[in-house]
Order: sequence, then structure tokens, then C-alpha cells
Amino acid sequence: MDTEFHFDVVVVGAGHAGCEAAAAAARTGAKTCLITIDMNKIAQMSCNPAIGGIAKGQIVREIDALGGQTGEVTDATAIQFRMLNRSKGPAMWSPRAQCDRTRFIKEWRHRLENTENLSIWQDEVTEIIVEKDTISGVRTLWGAIFHARAVVITAGTFLNGLMHVGQKQVPGGRCAEPAATLLTESIANYGIRYARMKTGTPVRIDARSVHFEDMDLQSGETDYHRFSYISPTRPLPQLPCWTCNTNKEVHEILQQGLPYSPLYNGQIKSIGPRYCPSIETKLITFPEREQHPLFLEPEGLDTNELYLNGFSSSLPMNIQIEALKKIPCFRDIIIYRPGYAIEYDFFDPTQLKHTLESKKIDGLYFAGQVNGTTGYEEAAGQGIVAGINAAMKCGGNSSFILHRDEAYIGVLIDDLVTKGVDEPYRMFTSRAEYRILLRQDNADIRLTPYAEKFGTATKERTIRFNNKKENIGKIIDFCKNFSVKYDQINPFLEKAGSAPLRGGCKIIDIINRPEISFSALSEEVNALKCLFDGIETDKEETIEAAEIEIKYNGYISRERALAEKMQRLESIKIKGRFNYEELTQLSTEARQKLSAIDPETLAQAGRIPGVSPSDISVLLILLGR
Repeated sequence: MDTEFHFDVVVVGAGHAGCEAAAAAARTGAKTCLITIDMNKIAQMSCNPAIGGIAKGQIVREIDALGGQTGEVTDATAIQFRMLNRSKGPAMWSPRAQCDRTRFIKEWRHRLENTENLSIWQDEVTEIIVEKDTISGVRTLWGAIFHARAVVITAGTFLNGLMHVGQKQVPGGRCAEPAATLLTESIANYGIRYARMKTGTPVRIDARSVHFEDMDLQSGETDYHRFSYISPTRPLPQLPCWTCNTNKEVHEILQQGLPYSPLYNGQIKSIGPRYCPSIETKLITFPEREQHPLFLEPEGLDTNELYLNGFSSSLPMNIQIEALKKIPCFRDIIIYRPGYAIEYDFFDPTQLKHTLESKKIDGLYFAGQVNGTTGYEEAAGQGIVAGINAAMKCGGNSSFILHRDEAYIGVLIDDLVTKGVDEPYRMFTSRAEYRILLRQDNADIRLTPYAEKFGTATKERTIRFNNKKENIGKIIDFCKNFSVKYDQINPFLEKAGSAPLRGGCKIIDIINRPEISFSALSEEVNALKCLFDGIETDKEETIEAAEIEIKYNGYISRERALAEKMQRLESIKIKGRFNYEELTQLSTEARQKLSAIDPETLAQAGRIPGVSPSDISVLLILLGR
């Protein structure tokens, strides 16, 4: 006899998407259950023990602003932090941190186990239960039935996962962990399309076997920057990383092993990530390159295990080891385990609404790698949106949709549901047309009001956010209204290599000069220094945010105007208004794509590959516009 439980929301899978989905749903007040195969692997960093990076760091800041946990967990377990792209404008700045893998899991589990309204169950979900095209729960391997009004699928790489090392194939969702073999079929039975993707991970190395003297040291940063807007200073000791390069000898051995590579002998037929390629793929794609950079990164404070970033591979393990020994620093290499590739099932994300709810089954949501994405950050961003929407569904409230001018998460989800994927999707700053608006420094200004609305923001976050917002306004108003005399400020300007003044001017005109910073100017203008000294919390971050707003105001205003113009098309709802197959004025491809995706708005229709501007003009005419 089955044991039955009743919840508002059930989340299947406790990876990065699942953890954020479960925590968000519970924080909004929904009675939530998180089901995972192994409670000891909650939020496991399956590949690189790092969070953030180009565009990914912005996503984590957005998750944090929405009341998510990834940023806080990262800060609590970080063993190296860096702000990438410092040499470029602030729209490109991206935080990244190496984390202690074991502590990351422990921190996430502690937070989940102490989240009100959230229960955890260790089991494998084998079946979704659907009644009249509406989700009603799930059934597990051990015979438990979990009734729920909303279910979020975040199964990562576990759905029929198959690992490859050379010609050896082992079923599994991750190294030494079983695959989930029944859930895909249960979901597909309701007409939801799925396919296969591939990803990979590198060799893990014993630090005692590495000649670090033959590598270049890469230290982290210790300034005020962090991932969460409310985290204290990073508590753990900060460790270095190291860099080296492959060489001709390495490439020769790898080339000889290509016939045994699952990627190139037909053993793997699915598509891997273009932007995080295996070392085999690098050799094929860039045959002229005599070396490729490698990054050796620590897995934690209390382990000798090291991660070799840049050497993802599914070649036979003897070939991986033999090739690495041709790099001087690895001449005596000892490994913990070889790199491997993994194939897994994913579901076509064009079958989803912008809430990440299925178009076919009411109350069923998908988030993470099951939607064809790659990366912890992309998964977690989807997870918090799906979790909030699942909880809203249970309460009968309006849905939560992020637009492209509001968040990188909005860009990510819109790309998935509008364009679909033919390879694992990875976020880049170039995918966001409004990236000047979507900076890492202002994610809280953009998104914390949503967290307050949905109840995912703590009281502390709300207080600090309101203080920061007020202080930014004070700084900008001060700069607009406070004047300085030219004879008093000119010596400072000349020393800074800036043109002297011929008369008095406002502070804002001085700080607008690219060579002048608030930190330097405040040492010359006592009133400005007093204003800064009066900021009690988040001082450095507040000053930086105000300086960026002032210096880039022209660009920000122009991009905001463009976004508002596009919002006019976003406001034109077209879902359900046309039978596209009957519109002969449209191109054949447009009819097919519009029928398949059935876009919500005219703007979304315009982003569908194969729908031309002339097709959009036809729809405007038919709408009487």
C-alpha cells in the first residue's frame, strides 16, 4: 500500500535549480517538499567548484536580489574571489569565486533544513501524476505518493544519464551516482518532447603530485566585493589558483587517442557545449593552436583534490594521464579520477511558458539542465523563477515573468522558450541587448522589489536595500547641487591629469570625468567625505553604485529609452488571436514557427528565428495597427 503525503509544491531534484526553487517556494509560504536521490549531495558542484564568471556572476547577483541563497552560500564558502573584466566598463564586470566543495554542500543543506515550510525526502521520483491535463503529484521508487498542486522538475543530468570514459559506458547521473531511468518516459507519455545532450568534466588531480614551481600563480582579490548584497566579509582563508599550458607533445598523444574518443567514434551522438569544449574538441576546432591554457583550481581547504579547468575529456584514462605527463608541472601526476562525458535527457524548452510552466500540463514546471542549459548559475536562475511561480500558482496569484530589460535571467528564459536550444545553452553578456541596464552592481535595485512583493526577502535584506537606495539618491543629489571653487580644486585636477577649471562647477561635472573617482575626490572635498562617512552599511558598494550611475547616465538613459520602446511591442498580446497556418501573407517558415511556439506577445514573435520583420508588419496590420 502506497504512503501518501500532501504538499503545495514538490521539487524533484536537489541540484542548484532545485535548491533555489524549493527555498523560494517555501519562503513565499507554500508548503514545499524537495525530493532528492541523495541528501548528502544537495547542491553538489558536479563539475567546477566555482560560482559566477562572465554573465554568470550577474545572474547570481540577480538570484540574490530576488531573495535566493546561491550568493550567500558562495560568499560563506568562497576560497578565492575575483571580479572579472575590470579593464572594461561596469556593464561587463562579473564576479567569480572558487568554493570549498564540501562546505558548499553543507551550507546549502543547513539552510534548507532550517527553512520554514520546507521538507526534504530522500527517494527517486519515477512518475508524474496527471489528472485532466493538470499535475496532481508524483510517485517515487519506494512507493510514496506526493500530492501537490505544482511540481517543479529539476533533475539535472540524471534523466537516463550515461557516462563515458573511452569505450567504457556506465549508467549514472554523476560519478558514482545512479541515473533516474523512469521519469523521462512518464513525462513523455503526455506528449512532451525530449532529446539528448552531452556535457563533460575534467580529471581530478592529487596536489601532492604537482610541481607548482613550474606553474604561474593566480591570486584572488580581498576587497569589499562579494556575491550577496547582505553577506558579511568572506570568512574562509583565500587560496591561490595556478595556470599552465598544453604543448605539442600533449596534442600529439591526444590526437592519437581520438579514434577512442566517444565524441568522434560515434559512441556519443548528442551535442555538447560549444562554449566549454572538451580538449579533444579544441584540437579539432583549433588545429593551428600549439597550446591551450589550463587552470588548476583547489576543491577545498581540507583536501588535496584539484580541478583542472580546460581539460574536460572523455578519452580513455590512460591517454588522459599520458598526455598530462608531458606538461612539466604534471610530470609525476597522480589523479583521483579521470575526466568523463555524460549524456542525459532534456525537454524542449519551447514547450514552456515564460513562467517555466509546461504548456501541456497545468502546474508542471521545468528548471535547469532539463531545459537544455549548462551551468549552475543558469540552473539556479531558472530555479528561483520556477519556485516563485509554482508557489504563486498554488495561491491563485499572478505569475512572475522577468523581461529582457530587467534581468539576465529574463534574457535566459526568453531565449529558451522563444528560440529553443540545439546545444547546451550558456549565458554571455553579448546575449543581452540591454546589458548596460543589467549590471552586477544594480541587481538589487532592479529586482529586490520583487523579493519584497513575493516574500522571499528577509527583513534584514529589505532594510539594507532601502538604506542603500536612499544613500545612492543622497549622493547623486549632493553631486548635482554642491559647487566647488576652481582655485581650490585645480591643483587636484592637474595632479590627476585632468583639465583645470576656469570657474566654479558642480561636483557632478567633475566626477563625470573618466580619470576622476569618488575615492580620490572625497579626499579633496571635505563635505563629500563627510557624506560618505555617514553611510553606516554597505558603504563601498553604495559609493560605487552611485559613481556608475553618474558616469554612465547618458548610456543608461539611452538604453532605457530603447527598452521602453520595445516594451510597446511586449504589451501587444497575440496569443490565441491567430490561426497562423491560415495566414498566407506570412512566410511558410514563419507560419510553422509561430504555430509551434504560439508566442505571448508581438515582441516575442519578433525574436523567433525564422520570423522576419515583414512577418511582424503583417501581424501589426492584421491587428489593426
